Order: sequence, then structure tokens, then C-alpha cells
Amino acid sequence: MAEVHLTEPAFIARYRARLQHTWADDTPIDEVRFVVLDSETTGFDARNDRIVTIGAVAVQHQEIVLADSFESLLKITHNTSAVTVHGVTRDESERGVEEPVALELLLEYLKDGVIVGHHIGHDIAALNAAYERHWSFTLSNRWIDTLLLSLLLQQDGAFAGRPAIRQLSLEALGDMFQVIPHDRHTAAGDAFITAQIFLRLLRLALKAGRNTLAPLEELPEEAH
Repeated sequence: MAEVHLTEPAFIARYRARLQHTWADDTPIDEVRFVVLDSETTGFDARNDRIVTIGAVAVQHQEIVLADSFESLLKITHNTSAVTVHGVTRDESERGVEEPVALELLLEYLKDGVIVGHHIGHDIAALNAAYERHWSFTLSNRWIDTLLLSLLLQQDGAFAGRPAIRQLSLEALGDMFQVIPHDRHTAAGDAFITAQIFLRLLRLALKAGRNTLAPLEELPEEAH
């Protein structure tokens, strides 16, 4: 029987219910709903800085599903040096929504999707800190870091015959796969760029025999 949380909001209860019957380790890649996600924050301290924007788009059946996307601008109380990266000032954020509203909308959108992102640990930590602030709750979705997946596929030899890359940054992977970096350093733009790169990585994973969910989540040797 699922754990009962008597005081939590209905949208969190719905989220928990969706995760009761979700993707198994042997679910074929083509069936999984991946949610490629990015956030822009006021700084690099996931616990103390605040989320400015969230962008996400689904990938399923080896396609980017533009109709299945999410974008939210959050109100922020002050400007930080990070505004030079994401470009959203406090005044511009006034047209956004309060953090709890954005978090609820994201959870309803996310459902049991497998979260994907480049250095996704920071985004998940920032979201979890926000969910904890309001509801003492954290995300339970499975997740895939495109950086770790790239290292894993490089270990498999899946990049053989491609130009050598010195680092597996989002920019370097974009260059290798000839992905145009449109709207870089916006949450929605980076999510779409990452989704395009993720599609390329999925195709390489299939060729390498990683055709179900669990093998995509394995850690490369250098990450152990």
C-alpha cells in the first residue's frame, strides 16, 4: 500500500500516485517519456539561491515532442551577478509567477517522466530545495545526466570515427552533433538544445546495445 501523506496538497498526492506504476528497468527506450529540463538560478548554491526560469520539453519515440513542453518565469526579489548569464532582472520577473505556483505547475507537467539534463544534478537540487521550503517534499523521478551518458557512450566506443572532443560540455557536444545553440542560457533554449543532443545520444546508445532504460543510467567507470 502506498504511503499516505495526510497534510500534503492534492497535486503532490497525484504525483506520488503516478510514480507507483512507472517505467521499469527493462522498459524500451522508445516507450519512455523523457523530460529534458533546464533551470536558470540566481547563483550556484542550490539550497540558498532561487530559481528564475524553468524550461522543459519531452522526448519520446526518438522525437522531440514540442506540444509536450513547459516554461515558467518566476518572480525574484533581487538581482544577482547571474543576471549577466540568464538576462532576467528583478523588474522583468514581475510578469512571472510566485515560486509555489511554478512548482505545482511543473509537478503536474512532469508526472513520472525521466528527467534529463546536462549537469542535471544542480537543477534537481535547486528544485528539491524549493519543494522542501514549501512542502517538505522532494522529487522521486528517475534521471539521466547527458554528461554521464556521454562519458558512458565514449567508454563504449560509440564516438569512434567522430572528431575528438577535449571536454563533454554542452557546447562541445553541440558542436560535435552540429546542434545550433539557439537561445543559449535561457531555460527553454538550453532544454531544447539538450533535447537535440539527447536524441543523438539515444541513437548511439541503441547502436551500442543500450536499448532499455537501466543501461542509460549506468555510471561510467571514471564517475565511480
